[in-house]
Amino acid sequence: MSSAGDGQIGPARVLLNAWFWGQETTGSGQYVQQLAQQLPQVAPAAAWGLAAPRPLTAPPGWQVIVAAPPSWLRGENLAKLWFEQIGFPRACRQWQATLAHVPYWAAPLWTPCPLVVTIHDLIPLRLPAYRGGPRQRLYTWLVSRSARRARLVLTDSQASRQDIIEHLHIPPARVRVTYLAPGADFRRISDSARLAAVRARYGLPLRFVLYMGGFDTRKNVGAVLAAFAQALPALPADVMLVIAGRLPAHDRAFAPDPRPLAARLGIAGRVIFTGWVDEADKPALYSLAEVFVFPSLYEGFGLPVLEALACAG
Repeated sequence: MSSAGDGQIGPARVLLNAWFWGQETTGSGQYVQQLAQQLPQVAPAAAWGLAAPRPLTAPPGWQVIVAAPPSWLRGENLAKLWFEQIGFPRACRQWQATLAHVPYWAAPLWTPCPLVVTIHDLIPLRLPAYRGGPRQRLYTWLVSRSARRARLVLTDSQASRQDIIEHLHIPPARVRVTYLAPGADFRRISDSARLAAVRARYGLPLRFVLYMGGFDTRKNVGAVLAAFAQALPALPADVMLVIAGRLPAHDRAFAPDPRPLAARLGIAGRVIFTGWVDEADKPALYSLAEVFVFPSLYEGFGLPVLEALACAG
C-alpha cells in the first residue's frame, strides 16, 4: 500500500476509529477487535493506528492515538458524538493519516484524508421501532449525511448493500460487500471435559434446542417459544429449550422479557434461561446443542448462524 503526499510516495498510514474497543459484548466491538488482528497481516508495510477516546494497550502492529472528549461534556452520547465528529478527525490530522476508517455507521462530516466507513445495516431507517426519539433521529440524519461523503462504504451482505444504495442514495460503485466470518475459535468441540464444564456452568440438559442472541423485538424470540410449545407433543420428553443471552432488565415492547411468555404458554418447566454467556463458552454451547434456531426478522448479516454451522462439525 502506498500514498501520495507532498509529491512523495510512501507507506499508507491508516487510522481506525476505536470507540468500541474493549466492548466485546457488541458486534461493533468484536468487529474492530478482529480488524486489529488481521489488517497488519494483510498489509505489513502500512502504518496502523487506533484513535481511541481513552488510553488502551496497543495490539501488535498498532499505535494508539488518544483523542479524549472534554471533561465538561455530560453523558456518553455527547462524548461519543464529539469523538466521532471532532476528536477522530483531529487524530487523523495529528497522526498524518492517509486513510481513515470508521468501522460502524458514524463517519465524521470532515476528515483531512480519504474516508472508508463500514455500515453493517440500516436498522434505524428500515425498522420503525428502532428510530427512537428526536435526538436519535437527528443522529441518524447526521450519520446518513456523513456516509455519503465517504470514498468507500463497506457492508456485510448484498441485502445491506441494496439498502444503503436505496436509502442513503450512495452510488453502487462506492458500496462494497465484505462478508463476515466466524472466528477461528468457532469449531466443533469434542473435548469431553470442556463440554462437561460448560454444561455444568450453565445448567444445560443433555438434549436441547438452542437460541443464543439478543432480545430486542426484531430478534423474534417469542416465535421460538411459541414454536417450541407447538412442537412439544412431538418431541421426546427429555428435550429442553435453552435461551442464552443477557435477559432484558425490564419487560417492554422494544425488548420483551421472554420468561412471562414461557409461563403463559405453559412451557416454563421445559425452558432454561442461561443469562449471559461468556464468549469463550459459545463454541461449546453450539456444539452441545441438537438444533440452533435464529428467527430474527432483520439482520445486516446474522453471524450467529455461521458460528453455529462452524461448530456443527
